[in-house]
Amino acid sequence: MTTHRLHGGGRFRTWLGTRLGGGEETGDRALRRILHGAGAAILIYYLLPPNLLLIVPNFVVLLLAVSVILVLEALRLRGTIEIPTIRPYEQHRLASYAYFAIALVLAVLLFPPPVAAAVVLGTSLVDPLIGELRRPNPYRAAYPWVPFALYAGLAYVAFVGFGGWASVPALSLAVVAAVLALLVERPKWTLVDDDLAMTLIPAVAVYAIVWISPGFVH
Repeated sequence: MTTHRLHGGGRFRTWLGTRLGGGEETGDRALRRILHGAGAAILIYYLLPPNLLLIVPNFVVLLLAVSVILVLEALRLRGTIEIPTIRPYEQHRLASYAYFAIALVLAVLLFPPPVAAAVVLGTSLVDPLIGELRRPNPYRAAYPWVPFALYAGLAYVAFVGFGGWASVPALSLAVVAAVLALLVERPKWTLVDDDLAMTLIPAVAVYAIVWISPGFVH
């Protein structure tokens, strides 16, 4: 079976890694972090006019996009294509980027905008930071306090900015979301990727609290 490479053989990653003081491994890691952070761009969905493409609703566009990603994953797992930034433990399982894409689409389609924005921003921006802080470096002592503070801060901004929630309940729920996100990010899941867990578990928890006590956030 012929395998088609969807990359340039590591040239760009080597170039990027060299600019960052390393080699291809450094560039590979940096590219993963960049692409992960770009996941926050899905929040543009809320700014799009209804039926942007006229023929289909906007939510169908998201479903089609994640379907394309899953088709690519199926082809990769069959050995038909080769995708960059795939780590050794992902070679024979669904890759993290596919789990992340599923999590982002589910968050936006299933949860209210304040909740979705909080967990999308949190996973997109905080998870890469956690990965860097866990590496051997002078800043390891910042984990978990800096990621926790950043996640809670992003969630608070999302709750207030997207939902107009009152400050005290917004801060309380931001803390709940941050604690849960860091707790579920830590274990090495066998069947579920941490990107999926870190996005959906805080979303379910916050949504459940608001659903049970709708007056709590006002």
